[in-house]
Amino acid sequence: MRKARYRLRLITQHKACFSSLDKSSMFCLKTNARWILRASRVKPATLADEMFPNAINVFFSTCSKAFDSMHSIGTTILRAVNPDKKFTVSVEGNIGSGKTAFLDYFTKYENIEVHQEPVNKWRDIEGHNALNLMYQDPTRWSLTFQHYVQLTMAKIHSQEQVRPVRLMERSVYSAKYIFAENLYQSGKMPDIEYVILTEWFNWLVSKEYCHIDLIVYLRTRPEVVHERVKKRCRKEEKAIPLEYLEHLNELYENWLINKTSFPVPAPVLVLDANKDLSNMCEIYEENKKQILCGYG
Repeated sequence: MRKARYRLRLITQHKACFSSLDKSSMFCLKTNARWILRASRVKPATLADEMFPNAINVFFSTCSKAFDSMHSIGTTILRAVNPDKKFTVSVEGNIGSGKTAFLDYFTKYENIEVHQEPVNKWRDIEGHNALNLMYQDPTRWSLTFQHYVQLTMAKIHSQEQVRPVRLMERSVYSAKYIFAENLYQSGKMPDIEYVILTEWFNWLVSKEYCHIDLIVYLRTRPEVVHERVKKRCRKEEKAIPLEYLEHLNELYENWLINKTSFPVPAPVLVLDANKDLSNMCEIYEENKKQILCGYG
């Protein structure tokens, strides 16, 4: 029964992602999906309106490489058509994958604005450390913490963008698809709390300000990030076991690589982040044009 409810919620997530599309955009998306799915020998019946959210998974999975390789061309066209177009890029990855180092590297570019996860806010809500409470007793504090995470991330999404490219450390999408999902799947978030969080998330992502143009996935092995987490000695992370990081990694892989869990809201650029963080600058530089959507 729990698995059936999970599948039903997955379809709801898909519907929420596409509810903001106008009729013309949805028609174009369906038309292209039909063409590609036909080439992939997927039955046309799969594309009935009520089944479209499931079909789109196949569509994105089949076309992911094409989407990713076309990102640079697409951003160039968008800038030519609309010179005032602003881009939002979300950098994603496991705990300890090097997201902060990634953002620090790109702060030197004047056309870029950088937004780190508001961890300091999570650590001090009028004197209360919500992050620490969640790690100590996730069954009691998971909904409270995830509500506040979604609120603080939504504020970043919605604030006025003053520069052409916004680089964000994670997003409302990973807050829900990775961290809330991990709590739910591990039994630390009851059904009713998950449903409430999902309804709020669906409302959030229907807003234009939650749109993102590119996801940069810093792909790492759980063993690598586990060693990094131990070395940086953050108080709240002292008790994080390898198994926890392995499950987060599985959720990330299913979302951004296998594309089998939740809809992916933007093209994905995958960077191997297993190297020592001091050696990652070369990889950042090689992919700079795509990461910065042609700026920099």
